[in-house]
Amino acid sequence: MSDSPIHPVVLCGGSGTRLWPRSRASMPKPFLPLVGNSTLFEATVARCDPAAGFAAPIVVTGTAHLAHVEAQLGNRDGAQVIVEPAARNTAAAIALAALRLGEDDIMLVCPSDHHIADAPAFQAAARAAAQLARQGWLVSFGIAATAPETGFGYLQRGAPIGDLGFKVARFIEKPDQARAEAFLADGGYAWNGGIFAFRVGTFLTELAAHRPAIAAAVQAAVAGGRADGARFHPDAQAFARIESESVDYAVMENTAHAAMVPASMGWSDIGNWDALLVARDRDDQGNSVTGQADLVQCRNVLVESDGPRVSAIGLEDVVIVVDGQDVLVTTRAGAQLVGKLPGAANQ
Repeated sequence: MSDSPIHPVVLCGGSGTRLWPRSRASMPKPFLPLVGNSTLFEATVARCDPAAGFAAPIVVTGTAHLAHVEAQLGNRDGAQVIVEPAARNTAAAIALAALRLGEDDIMLVCPSDHHIADAPAFQAAARAAAQLARQGWLVSFGIAATAPETGFGYLQRGAPIGDLGFKVARFIEKPDQARAEAFLADGGYAWNGGIFAFRVGTFLTELAAHRPAIAAAVQAAVAGGRADGARFHPDAQAFARIESESVDYAVMENTAHAAMVPASMGWSDIGNWDALLVARDRDDQGNSVTGQADLVQCRNVLVESDGPRVSAIGLEDVVIVVDGQDVLVTTRAGAQLVGKLPGAANQ
């Protein structure tokens, strides 16, 4: 069993409103080439290379994103696409995938819209996480914290588990600035990046123990589902009864078997335009330009234009995005609020 491949479970949901106007309901963030030439979804699948010990991916998505998933997934032997009849958050999505695998299989849960600069470091962390998962641990990737971020949850490192990882002493919700700074100074805290490794049987047992209604409803939805080539459609009526809850709340914060592997791999959730600027290659003045732009005496400016030339003088810490008839101008500090714009909400 120790040599068995790791099964990537790629979660595709959401609309990425904080990256409006580039990300829209019709073409959301995972399916855009935001960093480099590949889309975030394509890069997620490519990191799980069979040559590095990964099985064919299982993608969990909704009907709205199905065409994008299948176009960008390509003809990968053995790949499956589970089509959720409704969005019910990550606990149910992961359980759907688990029930399509064997109880001793190791699943690696990956969001489809994150950027990871160092794929070999990701693969090494995945192998360590898989070893812990085979021992019965439910494993989170503890992303090396590089700044006092208030937009992420944190993991407090507990006792070591051999040389593979650590127990999770505590899960912490998004902290205020002072606590985030204290976590960074302490050094014993990592960002919770939403990447997990589970043995299928262990995860399903823990889900049934802590959220029996979710476990039973997903089981019924899979039992009443139907396969259509590489697609699998759970029963919609059973799935509609599921309470929407994240795997963090449903399982990880309740289990006595939570572990973490440290991961320093150039990770970003690309959660807003400021995060995208940080993730991209920049010039000597910290600027990043996609499309046509002339920048004079500008520092730390992101320009993203799908057509018109953007000219800017003397700007600092500003984001300018042109997408069709929509133009966004914000400070980097204001980037978190983009999702509250009427245009983003009604995209």
